[in-house]
Amino acid sequence: QVQLVESGGGLVQAGGSLRLSCAASGRTFSIYRVGWFYQAPGKEREFLAAIDWDNDNTAYSDSAKGRFTISRDNAKNTVALQMSRLKPEDTALYYCAAIKVGAGLDYSYWGQGTQVTVSS
Repeated sequence: QVQLVESGGGLVQAGGSLRLSCAASGRTFSIYRVGWFYQAPGKEREFLAAIDWDNDNTAYSDSAKGRFTISRDNAKNTVALQMSRLKPEDTALYYCAAIKVGAGLDYSYWGQGTQVTVSS
């Protein structure tokens, strides 16, 4: 099993920045990829960005490109999402999730989420 815990959410003004962190524990050697998702009130959860655990391959959604950067620190077993130029529509619950090795592209492990609120 892998446990994921998000942190770093909070209240920020439009145009500001936040850095979210996802701390992984447990069988971290079984992680293939870690992704960030967000879910705005009344909407479906959406993909933002992902990074492979053992290399620097990354992927971004169109809404994240140019504003968000995903990075990984294997020594600390953390994955960060640096968010800049935040907009009120970025207000959401942000989750990190992990794909385990050999499980295709299914995100098997999820954190509890961290709230980001962007004021106008």
